[in-house]
Amino acid sequence: MSIKNRFVFSLILSLPLLIEMFTTPLGIMLPGGVWTMFFLTTAVMAVSAGPFIESAWAAFRHHHANMDTLVAIGTTTAYLYSFYAMLAGKDVFFESAAFVVTLILLGQYFEEKMKHSASGAVSKLVDLQAKDAEVMRDGQLVKVPLAEVAVGDIIRVRPGQKIAVDGVITEGTSTIDESMVTGESMPVTKKAGDHVIGATMNSNGTFMFKASKVGNDTLLSQIVEMVKKAQTSHAPIQKSVDKVADIFVPAVLIVAIATFTIWYVFIGASLVTAMLFAVSVVIIACPCALGIATPTALMVGTGRSAKMGILIKNGEVLEAANHVKTVVFDKTGTITEGHPQVTDIVGDEATVLRVAANLEVSSEHPLAAAILDKAKAEKVDVTAAENFQAIEGKGVQATVDGQQAFIGNDKLIADYKLDATLSDRMAQLQSEAKTVVLVGIADQIIGLIAIQDAPKASSAGAMAALKARGLRTVMLTGDNQRVAEAIAAEVGIDTVIADVLPGDKADHVKQLQAEGPVAFVGDGINDAPALTTADVGIAMGSGTDIAIESGGIVLVKNDLMDVVRALELSKKTFNRIKLNLFWAFIYNTLGIPVAAGVFAVFGLALNPEIAGLGMALSSLSVVASSLLLNKSKLTSTPATDAHVA
Repeated sequence: MSIKNRFVFSLILSLPLLIEMFTTPLGIMLPGGVWTMFFLTTAVMAVSAGPFIESAWAAFRHHHANMDTLVAIGTTTAYLYSFYAMLAGKDVFFESAAFVVTLILLGQYFEEKMKHSASGAVSKLVDLQAKDAEVMRDGQLVKVPLAEVAVGDIIRVRPGQKIAVDGVITEGTSTIDESMVTGESMPVTKKAGDHVIGATMNSNGTFMFKASKVGNDTLLSQIVEMVKKAQTSHAPIQKSVDKVADIFVPAVLIVAIATFTIWYVFIGASLVTAMLFAVSVVIIACPCALGIATPTALMVGTGRSAKMGILIKNGEVLEAANHVKTVVFDKTGTITEGHPQVTDIVGDEATVLRVAANLEVSSEHPLAAAILDKAKAEKVDVTAAENFQAIEGKGVQATVDGQQAFIGNDKLIADYKLDATLSDRMAQLQSEAKTVVLVGIADQIIGLIAIQDAPKASSAGAMAALKARGLRTVMLTGDNQRVAEAIAAEVGIDTVIADVLPGDKADHVKQLQAEGPVAFVGDGINDAPALTTADVGIAMGSGTDIAIESGGIVLVKNDLMDVVRALELSKKTFNRIKLNLFWAFIYNTLGIPVAAGVFAVFGLALNPEIAGLGMALSSLSVVASSLLLNKSKLTSTPATDAHVA
């Protein structure tokens, strides 16, 4: 039976016991009285507590103790004593045994739910692959399943199709969007002899290529393998509690046995009295508060963060975020907007933009899209140019307003004269890592348009806030060094690592981890291995599904200031978990001497029923402590979070 079903079963049967506990002082009992309580608790112990008991027995056989040992001993002792008390006509506390099981299962259910939130990452990676390919067989193009593609096959790729496997172009040219794999913000023009990567998207040309890597050897398959390895490399936070339990559990048992022996053998108390003190020790030490210390804080912390647009997936992230020293950022789509934008227009802006837009209105190139977006924003009337022709390797030309107009790259300077002013301005823009296109009409260059994947508005502020917290910032990107350094200088990044291949991103993260725990922020498919390798993976909500699944934290609003808020809230939540565990252990430690009868001579003693009530109150105190997370102040909390806090 699943943890969820065990919890529901236990809750349904425990609720009547809880009601009976409050109605008994009013003279209202359950139908059947104590026997009904016995049967309900027996069912809970057999079905819901059974796995705890089995786990505790298995641990005992290996000379080990864990949280299940505490649960099994506490609930079994409470149950067996209550059974004895029922037969002897004494007060019972079956409800304590049943509710310990219910509350522990509640904590485990929420913990399990959070742990499995990112389980679909690998399957999403595999889904990125093309399903089939057009392969040349016996002089004919035949569509075959991807699994039948072999090394050496000649494959045709048409506009809008995914490239099936890794290979080398043998015929044709095209523009390929490789941003999902390489991180390069601009589509790359490919020709014969150039390499292509499986799962990337062909834009507007048709070409043939020879397969060089298929199956598990492709770049995408290697990324899948890296994600698998990275996902299994983390340890759950609860293990720290289990380590303490290794000492705590035997200590509690020794104290309980000693308590019984001292009272019965040395003090001469009755068997029942000695057993009551011993049972009280075990009950007061029962780990209900310990069991819910972690999941309740996680529920409150993750609930508050979710309202802020920050999704924290599990407790492992919280523990790691508490120690992060370096925050590494992908560039494209993370620090930058993720698509080219017109940043500068040199010359008569209205004329230059109108001519450029008329020339590019029929183009599918991403730079053309940036120009058309700018024209739309400026409300420029755009009509398609006539007599459209390509200037090979340089740009395009056509008739605009009855005159020959052209647009293209800096190679057009060889055909048209560029005056000194425009030449100096172009050099300046290129030094800022911007792509510059030349616009001309009537055989004269009339202006320049600079295009760049611009930084997000929140990037600079986020970097400053992270530095204020003593964190180092690093940009890790597949883009070229010049572009990366220009963006880094603009937003305030400390260190730049550029020209990084997809498979190397995780390696660079590992190298940085040698200097301390690392958080990685990214949004692309190529970021998945780095997101899972880093101590804390932070995925942008606008990114690919695989990046979102691979990250331990997801920023829904794509605001880089949320990186600061996520790290701060994670740290506060994890610190609250540690505080909860501390008070849970302190409560048990201080309560044990009282339960053992050390202060009985002063009239201070706990019978098992009071011990059970104390145990429940300790659980409530842990819940209250966790709820206080909603009142904690965040130095980086925006005004919009006021209603949440």
